[in-house]
Amino acid sequence: MKDIRKALEQRILIIDGAMGTMIQRHRLTEADYRGERFKDWPSDLKGNNDLLCLTQPAIIEGIHREYLDAGADIIETNTFNSQQVSLADYNMQALAHEINVAAARIARKAADDYTAKDPSKPRFVAGAIGPLNKTLSLSPDVNNPGYRGLLWDEAVEAYYEQIDGLVKGGVDILLIETIFDTLNAKAAIFAAKKYFQDHPDQPELPIMISGTITDASGRTLSGQTLEAFYISVMHANPLSVGLNCALGAADMRSHIEELSQLAACYTSAYPNAGLPNAMGEYDEQPEQTAHFLEDWAREGFVNIVGGCCGTTPDHIRHIAEHVKKFKPRSLPVIATETEA
Repeated sequence: MKDIRKALEQRILIIDGAMGTMIQRHRLTEADYRGERFKDWPSDLKGNNDLLCLTQPAIIEGIHREYLDAGADIIETNTFNSQQVSLADYNMQALAHEINVAAARIARKAADDYTAKDPSKPRFVAGAIGPLNKTLSLSPDVNNPGYRGLLWDEAVEAYYEQIDGLVKGGVDILLIETIFDTLNAKAAIFAAKKYFQDHPDQPELPIMISGTITDASGRTLSGQTLEAFYISVMHANPLSVGLNCALGAADMRSHIEELSQLAACYTSAYPNAGLPNAMGEYDEQPEQTAHFLEDWAREGFVNIVGGCCGTTPDHIRHIAEHVKKFKPRSLPVIATETEA
């Protein structure tokens, strides 16, 4: 496998689109989620998309292949919620490691098949590490601002186990994404660094970091500006820092431009297909999303682009076609020390 850094030097890379949007198209039932293995599970399982890596692996592999057909260079494992903290909603904490290994192997197989078809265009697997459904920075109880629903050590333990499963399943990259609380992201970074320190025989994988600006203020949910967010995670020496989810491309442009000037590493952007309508669905058409991202590529803002909620293989196909004629953003030389 070629180093992803070599590919990033040559062209703008394409990351895939939404997994959940594609799963919804299959209109799966509770029985589909359960499969034979979990038919008697005491909790409702419909909506536990990551579980499909065990009960409906062919569907997940098929989605990966649709994105690869559309031109994706990087596909994300179906593991956004595959750690103890989030899986507790389904009483499936004990399955976290198994789901991560299975998800990584499914994506690995698909990526390797496409790389074999065209070795000049290697395909990469990013282990998707979501933000958790609990936050380390904010209290879930408005009457007790000092209370926390999650402790640092609990977050690190959950992320460490997830990373172990992703690595053993064969991912190329660790993608810490949709970050709304930077302290959660720091727990994931810490877990990753500790994992590779504990496993010196395992080559350290590059880390991609992607935050989420939640509203017009330009801040994360935990209150950080984009610059503060970047400074908070740059110690991880990430392969890339970027933004995804929350805003559609139209509202994300100024933030991507700012990030392109801040970041000493590569930049990524994979916005939603616009903002959701009253029914929670996304109406932005593939050519519309591609138009926005073409502008970012032309201006030299990005190194990696793709889609988040509401995007489909058609969105990714249009994006890939629109940005392929532009050179990737050049890494700037940014001073990190003040002059005497």
